[in-house]
Amino acid sequence: MLNPVELPQHYNYIGVFLSLACNLSCSYCINHTVGLDQKRRHLSGKEWVDAINRIQPQDGTSISLQGGEPSIHKDFYYILQNIRTDLNIDLLTNIQFDPYEFIERIPTSRFNHDLPYPSIRVSYHPETMDLGETVEKVLILKKAGYPIGIFTVDHPISKAQTEKARIVCHDNGIIFKTKELLGKYDGQLFGTYKYDDAIFAKELKTVQCRTSELLISPEGNIFRCHHDLYNKKMPIGDILDNDFKIEDIYRECKYYGMCNPCDVKLKNNRHQEFGHCSVDIKF
Repeated sequence: MLNPVELPQHYNYIGVFLSLACNLSCSYCINHTVGLDQKRRHLSGKEWVDAINRIQPQDGTSISLQGGEPSIHKDFYYILQNIRTDLNIDLLTNIQFDPYEFIERIPTSRFNHDLPYPSIRVSYHPETMDLGETVEKVLILKKAGYPIGIFTVDHPISKAQTEKARIVCHDNGIIFKTKELLGKYDGQLFGTYKYDDAIFAKELKTVQCRTSELLISPEGNIFRCHHDLYNKKMPIGDILDNDFKIEDIYRECKYYGMCNPCDVKLKNNRHQEFGHCSVDIKF
């Protein structure tokens, strides 16, 4: 058994990227804009279970299984079945899997039903997904007792589809929320950011940056931000290293201006209070 990894009190998010590959390909996916390398080694299910089970969150902070698409990991169900039951688990998925197999293999008790948001968050992408099929799958899981909702990116090209999805979800009692489009579309920058000059800048700056997130890549490396994780730059540790400890410090970064929008946007914290930013930057 690996030594526990204690998280600082202010840490707001734990992102476990089981895979950066995806079984869909959306034109606006932010991963396409940041040099994402999808061909990466994956930890085995056993390695992921060992890694996740050593994490000691503060105040019940959830561990988010995400990607890419986490359900395409070959040991997806093994991982869910063997994570410590006292850990809160969130699942971010495009729900391309069979919902009946999910019900058969994963109990509803695996997910926390008392959070201010659904633990299973289904990403609906009108460009590549059928609304009827998506709603049908979500209803199967909802009726079986899973805390689940549908989330979609508020993109200019899919306003009509988004409004239709909102109505259909309302009529079926499904939680439905939109998320800001991040990045550029048709020459316009979308998103609400704490650091406006941190993305798509012509010149880079050197800054000191401190994270409030534990981000673990498919191969088990720990990164301080999404930019570094997606581009495999400067890992700060290995989740399978028995001696790994989180250093809650400011670190030098020479890539300010190329930040991933996810890192510098303003968003809700884990308590659903708006105004949180994943990083704190000193200039």
